[in-house]
Amino acid sequence: MSLIQRITDLAQRVAVECKALRTLVNGNAADLSALTTTAKGNLVLAVNELKSAIDALVAGGGAAINDATTTTTTTWSSSKIATEIGDEIATALAALTSGAPGALDTLDELAAALGDDANFASTITTALGNRVRVDAAQSLTTPQQVQARSNIGAQSAAEIGDPETNYVTTFNAGLI
Repeated sequence: MSLIQRITDLAQRVAVECKALRTLVNGNAADLSALTTTAKGNLVLAVNELKSAIDALVAGGGAAINDATTTTTTTWSSSKIATEIGDEIATALAALTSGAPGALDTLDELAAALGDDANFASTITTALGNRVRVDAAQSLTTPQQVQARSNIGAQSAAEIGDPETNYVTTFNAGLI
């Protein structure tokens, strides 16, 4: 199957989903019985209903602070939140170094792993010079081009198909 056909199929599938979403938003054909709002068929009324509920919560003093548990009507205190976040950060930092083998958990050990090459940048630059560039034009022979495409799994222009295909037309056709 060509890339053009695959993209066309995708555009048609996206169009079908967009059409389904329009139907859902308009309340035309969806089963909205699971919604907890009383305004099941009108998105604007449902949002206004939610705003009214939030306004009532704020007017009543907001959510209660409860460090023992969290529910939809309670929250942790700022000190509990700071403690929990602090613990998460400490855990992440420990994981950053603790997960590394002992021989690679410091910068000195990383340098040793790179061969303590004082000219490491030059060594890497030379190696990168033998690679396909993505930031500048490069003159490659036909065999080099074929090898580069093969290495990255790319298709040739002939294999891709017509890049001038109008996918908006394809998308619009899927909405009909």
